[in-house]
Amino acid sequence: MIGRRPAAITGAVVLMLGTVGCGGDSRELAGYVREPKPQVGDVALPDGTNDLEPFALTAQPGGLLVTYFGYTNCPDFCPTTMSDLKLALARIDGPERVQVAMVTVDPDRDFVRNPDLCDEAVVLACYVTSFIDGAHALGTDDPALLERAAAPLGVAYNVTTNGDDIEVGHTTSLYAIDDQGELVLTWQYGVTIDDLAADLEQLLDEAAA
Repeated sequence: MIGRRPAAITGAVVLMLGTVGCGGDSRELAGYVREPKPQVGDVALPDGTNDLEPFALTAQPGGLLVTYFGYTNCPDFCPTTMSDLKLALARIDGPERVQVAMVTVDPDRDFVRNPDLCDEAVVLACYVTSFIDGAHALGTDDPALLERAAAPLGVAYNVTTNGDDIEVGHTTSLYAIDDQGELVLTWQYGVTIDDLAADLEQLLDEAAA
């Protein structure tokens, strides 16, 4: 059921796969791996932090792109996730190798200019950079394009309006994408900051190998 609390939407793949180890490493990743790895590198979304220039869902060479689908009016899951990610990045070596992008599932409110909320940028840009400097604010008013970005990752979302009441539901997972545009790891909501940081460092080590 989809309601106000976005945790109501979960992916069936999460339940089937759980967490898995990575190669021969002694440490088991806190996130889980999907096989075959979904590909999203051919999708580009307008970037509200860069004059709406297209931003491809692909990491820089040897790095990671950590992506989250949410909305700025989210009361709990979104700010908690972005805060935890900020703290995790502060604990790792080479955080500059990790790009962060938040994709709005509520573009009618988030991907517009509102001087009362955000000076000279779309609302989402001010929101996401308030957590993480240099983060990218992605969105589109094209439902088909948003679905192209969301579907391979297993993201579900729904926005319903009843008078002045707007309800948004969305998958609350966090996604790591590599420099080939492949989804390499998914974290469920509630992953600890320590585990998130350790996973990021392990993925970066593998990317540099």
